[in-house]
Amino acid sequence: MRKLIRRSVPAALLVALLTGCSSDSGPDPDPGSDRKGGEGADAAASPAEDTSKPAEKGGTIGAAGSPCVLPVTFTLAAKWTAEAVDIHAADAALAELARQGPVEMACEIDAKPAGSIGYLRVWTADTGGSTPREVLEAFVTADRTAGDAEYQDTKAGSLPAAEVGYVTTSELLDESKKERALAVTTPKGVALIHLGGLDSGEHDAMLPAFELAKKTLRAN
Repeated sequence: MRKLIRRSVPAALLVALLTGCSSDSGPDPDPGSDRKGGEGADAAASPAEDTSKPAEKGGTIGAAGSPCVLPVTFTLAAKWTAEAVDIHAADAALAELARQGPVEMACEIDAKPAGSIGYLRVWTADTGGSTPREVLEAFVTADRTAGDAEYQDTKAGSLPAAEVGYVTTSELLDESKKERALAVTTPKGVALIHLGGLDSGEHDAMLPAFELAKKTLRAN
């Protein structure tokens, strides 16, 4: 049976979900700007800054028969494990955490077997008529803890895409950490891939897995 959030999720990651995925505040006053926030910029990461060693390739996710059936397919980093998320089978409180802006969480790809603490999460929507940039801006704006966002238009595989690096700040922990996300639109709907992490150090260690997903992404 598909699950929303596994019991093995570390407590700090659950706190990040509870404090970092809320959409109960108003929209950012300038969601379309290339840079949002201001304070805490020292923790921010431009989408073009990753120079890490490429990730070793693992399996492929997204196609029929894989753990998560998605509008796109891409290659996982070695040892990362994927599990589908069914928010409609969850209780109301957990289901709300798995919605952010126009998208719903569809797949969690866990880095713990590879030695890192964090996830690639794939969010999807049937939304038509929105550009990747519009989807991404709505996703970030819906997170009341997000700031210092830097957007760029890019390619994911051969698909037009938008990418953002930004910072989230936990009021509970009084700490900031890096986040990154990528959005594409396909004939089967929107796909948004998000990389967080327990902290900015874990985030940086997992960036090669994000870049591998970006490089190998194809419409399904």
